[in-house]
Amino acid sequence: MGLDITVLGVDWERLERTPFEERYALLVAAVLREDECDWDAEPERGWVRPAASGVPWWARYEFHSTTGSYKPHFWAGQAWEDVREHAGPEQRAHLDAFLQGLIWDDGTGTEDDTVPDPWQRRLLLACPPATVSALAGHWARAEPLLDSLREPYGVHAASPGRWIEDFDEFSGLLREWGVVVTEAGRRGWGLVGLPL
Repeated sequence: MGLDITVLGVDWERLERTPFEERYALLVAAVLREDECDWDAEPERGWVRPAASGVPWWARYEFHSTTGSYKPHFWAGQAWEDVREHAGPEQRAHLDAFLQGLIWDDGTGTEDDTVPDPWQRRLLLACPPATVSALAGHWARAEPLLDSLREPYGVHAASPGRWIEDFDEFSGLLREWGVVVTEAGRRGWGLVGLPL
């Protein structure tokens, strides 16, 4: 059993209008609506909008190859750490900024652990709309350069047996994150990653 991630695009204003102590429960309840589950259906891929008309303020993104597990996201961050010094300066700057906001920990430890924040501690990701917009901008500049990492990735980051074994899996997951931030940015939404 491992850690899972459920990524939501959310109407940030709607979320902020919800009392602070009720926000996490609101998100979990929206995601885990038993009446919307069809356990016999094929797994959905991409953006999944809730069927209930009462929750048009969010959408869930289902990654194509992760089965909901956080492990591929973690290993993609590790792979970036392995190959980043072999990226060009522009590509490194934009991918650093893009991945730092989503799945990569650059080890700078900028989070202030002296102030307990139960909202943040229960989330794997929390990006308000301004952050999402910035991430989308970094992705738009990094994505055209991504394929130039194929060869250095094969030498420095490929790892058969990992959740992210090769460049195709790495770039595929990054491109999905690109879809996530681009669509959320287009809607003016924020992003939340729940450990569900």
